[in-house]
Order: sequence, then structure tokens, then C-alpha cells
Amino acid sequence: MLQPPITAIILGALLGLRHATDADHVVAVTAIVARERSLARAAGIGALWGIGHTLTLLVVGGTIVAFRLVIPPRIGLGLEFSVALMLITLGFTTLRARDDAPRATIRPFLVGLVHGLAGSAAVVLLVLATIRGTVASLVYLFVFGLGTILGMMVVTMLLAVPAWYAGARVMRFQSRIRLVAGALNIVVGLLLARELIVDGGLFAEIPTWDPR
Repeated sequence: MLQPPITAIILGALLGLRHATDADHVVAVTAIVARERSLARAAGIGALWGIGHTLTLLVVGGTIVAFRLVIPPRIGLGLEFSVALMLITLGFTTLRARDDAPRATIRPFLVGLVHGLAGSAAVVLLVLATIRGTVASLVYLFVFGLGTILGMMVVTMLLAVPAWYAGARVMRFQSRIRLVAGALNIVVGLLLARELIVDGGLFAEIPTWDPR
């Protein structure tokens, strides 16, 4: 039988890799990596996103685990709503960006921070439900973060393959990818916002929050 720390490491790594492929994560980084023709730079974008995500996960999630805090439903919904607003904003900035505009290296890190802040509660609830002991839980969070970084690096490299393959020969193709990515961010952000407001009751008297 696996010892708790070993279980935490294996479980954290595998779920961290899977976590990187969540729909809202992929949609967000698609808008950022849409113009990249370098697989190495795309991997760097994924790493920055993962580092930002892991940073807030360790700080917020670690605090929840260490002090066994309970997150009120409205705060949980509000954190997820921040992701919806971020996706909408990211979509509009992507649509307005010029093909020759400079790349913002800080943007994937900031997007990762927001995603990590919103996703910390759901991850921690899973930890507390499956792993006993504060140390094992913190180990899980750390390895989960490393798995997320690696997973997002793979995702961003795969997303950059079409632009890398096309190269400078098909600039129009890259513009279309950027437009689709921007529009997709806006749609997903609006759908998420509607779900949180209507189904979750973000602004209702008694909100209902189902951490994911």
C-alpha cells in the first residue's frame, strides 16, 4: 500500500497534468499563443501561465489547508467570476491587437494568477477529501502545481504548431487564428458569467456554489 506522501505526489502530478487541459485554461492561453511561431516561446508562455497559477494555488490553497478555512459560497463564486471577466477582457484585447504588436510577456503570468486564485478552492476541497495530514496536503499542492506547469507547456506548444508550420508564408492564417481565439474567449467568458449569475446566484440572497 502506498504511503500518504507518495500517494500525494502521484495523485498531484497526474491531476495537475489533467488540470492544465481544462476548457477555460486552454481557451485563455489560445488567445495568448495564437500569434506564436516559435515552439520554444510557446512553451515559455505555458510555463509562465503555470507559474502564476501555481503561485496563487500555493499561497491561497496552502493557507486554506494549514488553517482549515471554509470559503463562503459568494466568495467562491466571485473568484470564478473574475475568471469570466478576465476571459472577456482577454478576448477583446486579442481581437484589437495588431499582427505586428509586441508580445506581452507578463500577460500569461497574470492570467495564470487569476486562474489559480479561482481554482484554489476546488483543488483544496479535493485535497481535504482524499488526503489526511497537513504536510501531505501541502506536498500534493506543490506537485499539482508542477504538473500543471508541465501540462500547460505541452498544451501551448501544441497550440502553436499550426502557426509554426505555416510560418511567415501564411500571415493571413495567423490572423484568422487570433480572431477565432479572441471570439472564443469572449463567448466562453460570457457563458461562464451567465452560469455563475443565473445558476449559481452570485448576486442572489442565497448563492449556490459548486467548486470545480
